[in-house]
Amino acid sequence: MEKSSLKWGKDVLLFYVKHKWDYTENYSKRSISGFMAWYKLLKQSLEENGYIVHENDYGLAKKNPNYPIGLIGTPVAIPGWDLPNPVILGPSMYDNPLINPDLMKDRRFRYYILTCDWLKKVFEKVYGNKCILWYAGISDKDWVDVKNYKKKYDILIYNKIRWGKEQTLPLFYEPIIKYLNNKNINYITLNYGDITHKEYKDALKKSRGMIFLCEHETQGIAYQEALMSNIPIIAWDHGWWTDPVWPAYSTKPIKASSVPLFSPMCGEKFEMIKDFPDTFDFFWKNLLNYKPRKFMQKEGSFKKSADTYTKFYFSLKNG
Repeated sequence: MEKSSLKWGKDVLLFYVKHKWDYTENYSKRSISGFMAWYKLLKQSLEENGYIVHENDYGLAKKNPNYPIGLIGTPVAIPGWDLPNPVILGPSMYDNPLINPDLMKDRRFRYYILTCDWLKKVFEKVYGNKCILWYAGISDKDWVDVKNYKKKYDILIYNKIRWGKEQTLPLFYEPIIKYLNNKNINYITLNYGDITHKEYKDALKKSRGMIFLCEHETQGIAYQEALMSNIPIIAWDHGWWTDPVWPAYSTKPIKASSVPLFSPMCGEKFEMIKDFPDTFDFFWKNLLNYKPRKFMQKEGSFKKSADTYTKFYFSLKNG
C-alpha cells in the first residue's frame, strides 16, 4: 500500500538529481562525484540512527507539501524545481555563491549546507545565516581499527594533487620521496582517481601512517576514512583555495584547508615543503601517541552527522 502520510521526527524525504557524468551505479574508483558520496553517507547515517528515508518520492512530497525535504545534487537540480515543500539544500550544488546569488531568496530554500568552515565563510557573505555546517559521517563499522594489523609499509602516500601537477609534483611529492628514501622509510603511493575502495582499505591495513597531499578539501572523505581506521596523518595544508577558477569570484586569495576536520589527536600538518622534514620527524617519533579514531568517533561519527542534519531538518516544522 502506497504511503500517503509522514511521521514527524521519524520520516526524512531526500531527493537527488544525477547526471551521467556525476554518478554510476557500480562505481569502483574513489573519484565518485562528491555529492553522491555525501548523499550515500547521509542516507546511511540517518537509517542507522533510526530514521526512515524516502528517496526521490515526489508523490509522497506532493501529498505532504508542508513537510521538509533535503535536496542534494549539482546545479541542474535547481531549474524547474517545482515542489512547494521547505528545503534544505546541499551539500554540493555550487562552487561559489556568486554563481547564483539570488538562490536563497526563494522562500522554499531555508538552509544551505556547507561541509567545512572555510567554505561556509565564503557562502555566508552572500547567503548569510541560511548557511549551516554539516559533515558526512564516517562509519566505524565499515572503516575498522587497523592500527594493530600486520604492516608492510611505513607510510601510505595519498596523492590528490589536482592542479598544476607539472609544477607541484616536483616541488612537493619528489622531495618527500627523496626524504623518505634517505631515512629508509618504505612507502606506497596511491593516486586519487586510480584506486578502488578495496585497494585503499587494503593499503590502510598495511600502513603505519599516511601522508596526505591535496591542495584543499571541502570535507575530505578519504583522509577521514583513514582517521577512522586509526591511521595517523601528516597533511600538506598550505592554506589557500587554489582552484584555477577562484579569481573569477574574489579579488583576494581565499583561505582554505586540506584537512578541515582535524586535531592534534589526528597527526600533524605542514605548510611549506621546507617544513616537512622537521614535521615528519616529530610525527614519526610520536606515531603511536595519536588517537585519530577516537577523534573521528566523537567529531565525525554517523550519529553526529544524523543529529546535526535532523536538528535543522526538523526545525522546519511549520513549513
